[in-house]
Amino acid sequence: MMMNTLSRTADALAVTPLLNCLLRETTDPAEDPDPASAPAPALTSAPHPAATPAVTPRHSVHRLRATGRLLRVRPGRRPSGPELWTGRAWQALDHARLVDLASEEMRATTGRSNPALAAEMAASRAAVRAVLAARARTAPPGDPWLRSEQALVMGHPYHPAPKARTSEGSPTSWLRYAPEAYARFPLVLLGVREDAVVEYGDTRALDTLGEAPPGYRLLPAHPWQLELSDRVSRLRSAFAEGRLVRLGSTRGPARPTSSVRTVYVPGDGAHAREDVFLKFSLDVRITNDIRRMRRHELLHVRRTDPLVTAAFTAMDGPASWLSDRGYRTVDGLFETCAVLVRDGLDRHLAPGATAVLTAALCEGFPGNPLDRLTDPRAWWSAYLRCVVPPVLEAFARFGVIVECHLQNTLIAVDGRGTPVQSVFRDAEGAKTVPPMPREAAWQRLVYCLVVNNLSEVAGALDDRFPGSAAALRALARDEFERSGRLPGLPDIAGLLDAPTLPGKANLLSRWIRAEGTAPHYLPVPNPLANRTVDSATRART
Repeated sequence: MMMNTLSRTADALAVTPLLNCLLRETTDPAEDPDPASAPAPALTSAPHPAATPAVTPRHSVHRLRATGRLLRVRPGRRPSGPELWTGRAWQALDHARLVDLASEEMRATTGRSNPALAAEMAASRAAVRAVLAARARTAPPGDPWLRSEQALVMGHPYHPAPKARTSEGSPTSWLRYAPEAYARFPLVLLGVREDAVVEYGDTRALDTLGEAPPGYRLLPAHPWQLELSDRVSRLRSAFAEGRLVRLGSTRGPARPTSSVRTVYVPGDGAHAREDVFLKFSLDVRITNDIRRMRRHELLHVRRTDPLVTAAFTAMDGPASWLSDRGYRTVDGLFETCAVLVRDGLDRHLAPGATAVLTAALCEGFPGNPLDRLTDPRAWWSAYLRCVVPPVLEAFARFGVIVECHLQNTLIAVDGRGTPVQSVFRDAEGAKTVPPMPREAAWQRLVYCLVVNNLSEVAGALDDRFPGSAAALRALARDEFERSGRLPGLPDIAGLLDAPTLPGKANLLSRWIRAEGTAPHYLPVPNPLANRTVDSATRART
């Protein structure tokens, strides 16, 4: 019975993001052809005081544009229960059949096949099941922030294969490194001969992880990356020549964070070591990219991180930036062995505050601050104050585009679970104006802040307090209007009145293999759009 429950849960978790992609990218609303379909029931319980009465349909019907087939789902932020119209009745679709349907639609849309992506979708579902089984026999971390970092079992809600790990071997080959499986593991310590060291910036934290012999410098390595690179002839040669030597492992374990290849190394007071994040190469496709520390990306970080760090230092507000302050690698193995050093949390968090990964607020985890809410409005107002003003100010004053999507944003909460501070990360994703054109930069910022971040958090609140969306939207509009007074910002009124905003088309981009160079966007409804909010609702906010 346990096996069947795991399979059903895995199927449901894998179906939702693929359904979100299909509904966003390939369908139009349609009428239900089944005369026996039940009418939409009204809410059976009284709405929260922040809510306005609403009717929740049992199903929504959508027509796939290219094939003309009809798809019926249980609607909402996380659609479920897909069914296909056969001409006579609705037929339930499991994940495998939904993958077939998506593949048929994309072939008809693009005229191309992509069996590799179809295989990744299946692998993503298998990975979810493996993770669920591992979580059932492993205790979660005690630290609520680590629990949030390791909570994303479903993953990106608008990606066709958010949990695929495209490396050789079954899930057992990578589960011991998976954050979703509550992994913890020591890092491998290598010694790099001093004449082969390539580094930039502040890498002193690496030297506190152990001891290197005379003439060598310490270099931590992700054990999974070493396994994946074991057959690289240049790596074998470096060990044979003595440019690299193995020095054992770190004294304590590292914890993989939500990005998989970035790990957290706690501080060690006994050895005067601060906490730190380390980001590694992993020759594995995770969502849209092979996660390798490419030379041009590290050069980009060298240029952008000082600018972003300076911007956040100059701003007076409840926000902080985790600096990607340096990297170290090996000459001739630059991308294979590179490790990026990122600030730890301890030096950035406000006293008494606890950080939480924003993506985990939406997916859920034990200790989620949203579980304690009785009224979403005060919490949402505090969240907006922590996130919106610093992101807009960084753009207006300093030309910095913070890629503030759900996995790059941490929200620090006080003892009552109320947001008091935001923490942003990932200089690789950050951009600046110039060289990025200002209009393109603004569109990218709007996507990350509004479509990816705010709409998902507001949706999670509305799920818990049905009908509260109008009040939450009004509060968000008010926050943008206040922040929009900064000189140098584009027209905030235009943003708030726009009927649509750019949303990422991850299924199409991955299908035509454009995700790494020119990902496709399409218009999605603007969650901030000006809609009628009655005076009583505004008065209550």
